[in-house]
Amino acid sequence: MQSDLPKVLHPIAGKPMLAHVLDTAHALSPDRIVVVTGHGAERVQAAFAGQDLCFALQQPQLGTGHAVMQALPHLLEGGADDVSLVLYGDVPLVRADTLRALLQARGDGLALLTETLDDPTGYGRIVRDAAGRIRRIVEHKDASPEELAIREVNTGILAAPTAALRDWLGRIDNRNAQGEYYLTDVVGLAVADAMPVSHAQPSAGWETLGVNSRVQQAQLERIWQGEQARQLLEQGVTLADPARFDLRGTLACGRDVFIDVGCVFEGEVRLADGVRIGPHCVIRDAHIGAGTMLEAYTHVEGARVGEAARIGPYARLRPGADIGPDAHVGNFVELKKTRLGRGSKANHLAYLGDAEIGERVNVGAGTITCNYDGVNKFQTVIEDDAFIGSDTQLVAPVRVGKGATLGAGTTLTRDAPAGELTLSRVRQQSVPGWKRPTRKS
Repeated sequence: MQSDLPKVLHPIAGKPMLAHVLDTAHALSPDRIVVVTGHGAERVQAAFAGQDLCFALQQPQLGTGHAVMQALPHLLEGGADDVSLVLYGDVPLVRADTLRALLQARGDGLALLTETLDDPTGYGRIVRDAAGRIRRIVEHKDASPEELAIREVNTGILAAPTAALRDWLGRIDNRNAQGEYYLTDVVGLAVADAMPVSHAQPSAGWETLGVNSRVQQAQLERIWQGEQARQLLEQGVTLADPARFDLRGTLACGRDVFIDVGCVFEGEVRLADGVRIGPHCVIRDAHIGAGTMLEAYTHVEGARVGEAARIGPYARLRPGADIGPDAHVGNFVELKKTRLGRGSKANHLAYLGDAEIGERVNVGAGTITCNYDGVNKFQTVIEDDAFIGSDTQLVAPVRVGKGATLGAGTTLTRDAPAGELTLSRVRQQSVPGWKRPTRKS
């Protein structure tokens, strides 16, 4: 990976590869999850602190069998029904349904997740007998020419009775080309013990792809995004270009939603019926109401937008922004912890923070709420039908009454009464005979 960051912490779809694997494991409701760490163990453990996980350190790293040996002290001692499932932190896209199929195929024995590849180079081969029964796995570097011709390969993922796995791991050795303890050697031991060895295959080949380089990471990212795009298209969402779409969380869409190119969705996002998202928007942890339009380059985070609103272009809604139905937030307008009521408008170049703004309010260009004194935050309240002139500063805490008008250029430091015009301007004057200075020679 050419990185100081441990490989399993590199992201796919906005979260570490290992997080994908753990999410899938949790979906199976296991009694215990053991994470075997090696390089960067402290960083990996810190990244998942507070989760219900056990950690085991593999040092030195002497192969996959040796890695699972480090987990043995943490496995449940339990009875004959206990099963251990082995997954890989750098194989992030395997699906829970595939693993359920593997567990079901296992019966009372050992089950392997295998694939049949056109080019099996580098993979361990599944060796079967004349009756088609799995007898052993041979690693690529240890395979004979005949074995190299086999196209069914081992993915490394397996499910085994825990008691038997303990016994097999105690019997494997490292007499091979790599001098390592291969987990795959347990297959031969299972056959020797007359334990049935079954298999399952994933429904999609990309489920078992691993990451060993930035190139492979980028390839898996696009595979994942392509799959998310496909699912949305099948649900009726229109994507202007499925190849230019990024989902880094969850996205729930109503009917007739349109998403333009270059948009990024993070966290939990909900788009109601008829929402249109313009190009290059970033939306994180937000709910967008029906019929709303987000124009190009709009950023929305931790906000809620009502029905038939119009946001952007180049608008920013920060956490706590709550935009009412039919409201407009225009270009270079930023809202934070502010409610903008039904039909209200802030169309140009404004900052509205810690504010409660009523219905049908017009906020002129260049308006700001001065909500922070360097230590504390204060609230601005603007009641229904108020008109805020351009280039106005509202020094919180302050209230603008219903139907009040603030003249352009006003600096409001006291409450403005309802229904009246409030101004604060320096008297305009012209100086007769004044001449502009000139540069002295």
